[in-house]
Amino acid sequence: MTEPSGETAPEAPEDVAPTEDVQEDVRQGAAEPEEPGTAEEPASAEEPATGEEPASAEEPATGEEPPRAEEPTPAQEPAASEEPDEPATDDGAEDSEEPAAADASAESADTEAAGAASAASGTAEASGTAESAASAATAEEPRTDGVAKTSDPPELSDAQAELAAQRELRARIEARKAEKEGPLTSGAKLSGTAADLLAAVRAVEGGAASGSAFYEAPEPAPRRSTPEAAPAMTVRPPAPAQASAPAPGTTAAVREVLAKGGAPEDLAGQVAAVLGDGAAQALLDDPWQLLAVSGVRPEQADGFARALLGAACGPDDPRRTVALTVWLLERAALQGHTALEIDTVRAGLAGHAVPDPGSAVEEAVSAGAVLVFQEEETAEEEPEEDEESPEAAEAAADEPASPVLLGLDRYALAEESLADGLARLVKTAATADTWEGSELARAAGAHGLVLHTGGEASRAEPVALAAAARERGLRTLVAVHADGGRRALGPAGTEAVTVAALLSGAAGPGRDEEGAFALDLLVVLDAPQLDVETAAMLVESLPDGCRLVLSGDPAVLGAPGAGQVFGDLLAARVCPRIASRVPDPGPLGELVSGIGAGELNQVEAPGKEIVIVPVRDAGEAVHRTVQLVADSVPRAIGVPAEQTQVVTVGHGGSAGTRALNAALKQRLNPGPGRFGGYDPGDRVAYAPVPGRTVTGTVLSADPEGLRLRCGDEELVVPKERVESALRHGWALTAHQAAGLRWPAVVVVLPGDAAGGLTRPWVYTAFGRAERHLSVVHGVDQALPRAVAEGVAPERTTRLRPLLEALLAVPEE
Repeated sequence: MTEPSGETAPEAPEDVAPTEDVQEDVRQGAAEPEEPGTAEEPASAEEPATGEEPASAEEPATGEEPPRAEEPTPAQEPAASEEPDEPATDDGAEDSEEPAAADASAESADTEAAGAASAASGTAEASGTAESAASAATAEEPRTDGVAKTSDPPELSDAQAELAAQRELRARIEARKAEKEGPLTSGAKLSGTAADLLAAVRAVEGGAASGSAFYEAPEPAPRRSTPEAAPAMTVRPPAPAQASAPAPGTTAAVREVLAKGGAPEDLAGQVAAVLGDGAAQALLDDPWQLLAVSGVRPEQADGFARALLGAACGPDDPRRTVALTVWLLERAALQGHTALEIDTVRAGLAGHAVPDPGSAVEEAVSAGAVLVFQEEETAEEEPEEDEESPEAAEAAADEPASPVLLGLDRYALAEESLADGLARLVKTAATADTWEGSELARAAGAHGLVLHTGGEASRAEPVALAAAARERGLRTLVAVHADGGRRALGPAGTEAVTVAALLSGAAGPGRDEEGAFALDLLVVLDAPQLDVETAAMLVESLPDGCRLVLSGDPAVLGAPGAGQVFGDLLAARVCPRIASRVPDPGPLGELVSGIGAGELNQVEAPGKEIVIVPVRDAGEAVHRTVQLVADSVPRAIGVPAEQTQVVTVGHGGSAGTRALNAALKQRLNPGPGRFGGYDPGDRVAYAPVPGRTVTGTVLSADPEGLRLRCGDEELVVPKERVESALRHGWALTAHQAAGLRWPAVVVVLPGDAAGGLTRPWVYTAFGRAERHLSVVHGVDQALPRAVAEGVAPERTTRLRPLLEALLAVPEE
């Protein structure tokens, strides 16, 4: 599938529910486009257009009548056993189905009203980015928080402390970058339009034009090695000062301007938080700065600008074109891209009625709002003059140059920092140490960076490597994506930490005075879930000489944030890559392995490890799903309902997570939802930070917020974040479920999901089951077709060429 202008997203939103789209964007950290009718899949996201999961796009387009599913044939089914005995009915369909279309006038109002709730979870992220010396806050961080409303700040939660610690670390990284000077290396050997764009960049650098967001790529700074005697310890950073709320006068002034422009006054707090004390005047000067608020769409900003400026504004207004260029790149980042080709940006601008997209791009570059890149091609040995033929010269002239890319400096900084950090680890690793043992152990002993690939069973190999390294006296740590990944490691999981807890300082070793971890070896499982910013912070925190092993399954869905770190590293071939030969056991392992190879095989399942449940429509899919979770799986398989997880294509639609969760709550834990829609005993999915989902159970509520039990820990969701960061969790999307496993899984494939299925989505969803998998099958031949042909498009990133330039190795 193609992605012409970044208009599609990891779980594409429903055209009819922009309000809910905005809330899901903040919850999962990867918002999706809200352009009506979008049916194309984003790079590395596989859910169809009906869903709203920020990190993925595998939900089907709404408005279609779901096809009647025929009885699957053996060629399209892994197994043909049908578990439920009760007759199919439409019970629960009325409660669970969502309208396929909404009034166009209501859509705009819903989206604007949702902005107030959707931005609640982004305060720490926006605050951290605002500290970046290389970027403008309004251009980079549309997701901000306006929830702080009192002068007496509450005690920080663990999630807020975690974000604050990440912000502090990012500030340290940027400060170190700012200490060094170096020329802008990207953009060499440009011609034509690229040369014009680079000239605009140089004009800003020389002071002939305004701009402050350009990023330089200096040489990596030398680092001090971690002292050998530094003891490993678990530390928790002191609670940072909470971001102050906008001044009451500022919010009141913004509310007045919003009312004047016909925008919802409820957005005043968010606008004041994004634009600062001068927000009211900033909106009067440039109404399109309203696009910096999460959930605001271009047509809404256009209407606001017309109300304020009247005839003084038009589609080619430079303020509008710059804001739209930034908006397109921000949405592309939410889909996983760290940059976009210049022609894609121009096409996106043309789609929003910009008369001269080329000039608009140049204006955005000249203003310092976006960056332009063109990676240098690898220099090859030039032939001698007498040997060069005219044909060879003509062929060389016809060879296409590397594409010109546009990007935001937030992701440019992360990719450059990550590439420098990985190169540092490779060059400072001790190569004289020879480790005996497996192929992975020998590679880790001789190299600073090693990649390890394999399925679920292969996770035992890097864990065994970590245990052997501890026996050698090395300071070693294993990090996983989610708490569920720790539990899946068994006894070894007690010594593992999550990546988020490691970066926040809530768990793991101490740091030295430069912020480096006291580690000699770090093993990271679930590496495909690392986005570029998280990976950059992790690598920057490792001392010289530390070894890094990244392990994961490249066939699963990618990271919910921008970048494809693991895939870029595998493609760059700059370090050893060890492929596991350990197969996943049993019928489930055989089924999932075949899907990874592009084949949906018929698998013998004598113990009912795999069950196919054909359904005719979405209403029957909801009914059968509830029946499986509440009755059939506990009775026939012996797995209780609380250990059975439902996975579906997205949040919206008649068989999305909202409809399924409503039906499952009514059956498993009925109640009035007296605590913000939740009752004690409800299963929930909590997003403490965008892109990371924690599953748990509601315990109680008090004035501080909603109390949850997540694994072995208890945490509190502040009451102002309940609506934006919490949802019921009996049913999840595949992106939310990535990195987690359950004894039993029910995968729901309603007929309207057929267009959004891809091989990575099916592989990830089916692979979440440990003992039993039920497939509620309503997509007919779309399932085997998706497995055979549904390869997710690539994300546009710059990490691979950066790594190849720093760590180029001759071809074998």
